[in-house]
Amino acid sequence: MAVALAQAGADIVGLNRSAPEATQAEVERCGRQFLDLRHDLVTGGDLEPIFEQAGRVDILVNNAGLIRRADAISYSESDWDAVIDVNLKASFRLAQGVARRCMDQGRPGKIINIASMLSLQGGVRVVAYTASKSAVMGLTRALANEWAPHGIQVNAIAPGYMVSNNTAALRADAQRNQAILARIPAGRWGQPDDLAGPVVFLASSASDYVNGATLAVDGGWLAR
Repeated sequence: MAVALAQAGADIVGLNRSAPEATQAEVERCGRQFLDLRHDLVTGGDLEPIFEQAGRVDILVNNAGLIRRADAISYSESDWDAVIDVNLKASFRLAQGVARRCMDQGRPGKIINIASMLSLQGGVRVVAYTASKSAVMGLTRALANEWAPHGIQVNAIAPGYMVSNNTAALRADAQRNQAILARIPAGRWGQPDDLAGPVVFLASSASDYVNGATLAVDGGWLAR
């Protein structure tokens, strides 16, 4: 998504816990600037220094995410808090900070939250993740209602089964992998490039009349 936005003409601020070397290199190959900022959203803390270093932000993509798998009956409070803090609380605080600056300066903005298929389904052994991503979809609608009059569009993308670190264990399990592929009409796992078009659309003026929507990018999983 960062590379797609860079290709569309945006400079990128990357907020990470570790060095995003590959992403930064790809963004810079597009001729755009990449500002590498570090923060651990699990531990929270003051975000004001982040906003001060970032400068003007026209587009926010809330892509930080955390998943902890365990049976609901034995799910720990620490895992629950960590997942909710990153997936929900941090998304709200970052959105709030960007929107406040847009309003103070009288300019529009685009906020894109990353939801999930589990915003719409229950899942198994991912109780905090499901709760947080269901809340992200509700948060998207609530913020859209309040901020659309200020020219700030808030929408979300709900990725399906994507090739990522979070799904490495599923893809390595031959039986589970086959069961997943059997339900996806497109017949394949999603690739990072599949999110390029949707994020550019929601970040551009083409989506100025789209408010509070959650766009599924799932190869047809939810339609099955």
